[in-house]
Amino acid sequence: MSSPTGPASALPVRMPPPRRSGRHRRPEPVVAPEGAPALVLAVPGTPGVDTRNLAEEIVSIARSELPGLDGRIGYLDGAGDDPEFPGLATVLARTVEERTARYEQARAAGSDVREPEGPAAVVVPLLAGPHPVLLDRIRQEVAASGAPAELTDVLGPHPLLAEALHVRLSEAGLSRADRARLFTVATAADGIILASVGGAEAVQAAGITGMLLAARLAVPVMAAALDDEGAISATAEELRSAGSAQLALAPYLIGPEVDRALLDAAAKEAGCSAAEPLGAYPAVGKLALSQYASVMGIKLTQEGVPGR
Repeated sequence: MSSPTGPASALPVRMPPPRRSGRHRRPEPVVAPEGAPALVLAVPGTPGVDTRNLAEEIVSIARSELPGLDGRIGYLDGAGDDPEFPGLATVLARTVEERTARYEQARAAGSDVREPEGPAAVVVPLLAGPHPVLLDRIRQEVAASGAPAELTDVLGPHPLLAEALHVRLSEAGLSRADRARLFTVATAADGIILASVGGAEAVQAAGITGMLLAARLAVPVMAAALDDEGAISATAEELRSAGSAQLALAPYLIGPEVDRALLDAAAKEAGCSAAEPLGAYPAVGKLALSQYASVMGIKLTQEGVPGR
């Protein structure tokens, strides 16, 4: 018997999915351009396992946001070509050597490639705010390397760092995680000391992020310098005089740039509890990438990271 014909037996027609438009359209993935300069994270402080783990996590976050990114780590106090903690100048020089070697190999293989030009690396200081002494040392290392490299600004001030500070305070039980929730934290602070290092310029920059943090927490926030003797205790007294009874110290620091003992002494001096430094909070990796992307003219589409 022959198969019946007609509309009842016709195969279903597959219709193409509706095209997304406007804000509903899925953004095209952003990837690092082929041959783009490396992002070299300039890490201050004494190298160690904890510092390396933190730096590697930050670079990993940046790579996850920009696939194909060549992310590297150079330690400001590294030991030259130490395989575990290479110095910043050594990492930059090696980056140039590897770029030149790739070019020469491509030419030897008969490929029609252009000779490398422009920066071989973009150096991003792992600093939340300005620190003239450390930034001068980073510039010296870049110059000593002889590498064509661009040096970006520090990571803050930025709203994402205010978010990170809020999270670190809530993790320590010193603030509510979300102002919209109808519960309180018994140990929540009613005054925050934002501790920075790097002198007056660093305090001023921390103060900008502090205003954003104050808006999130609805409590007063004042910035003070860890490296200015007596500044933390004076700020604590000022907050108490203004009516704050329970204070908290929020380090406006990534972590490696200061000795942890200095933070502990400052909290004791102020008579308050302290949150952890910003560390490898995801916003830190995103901001490091944002600085790189700004130099490279790459427009990032990830939420919370400004496009350029």
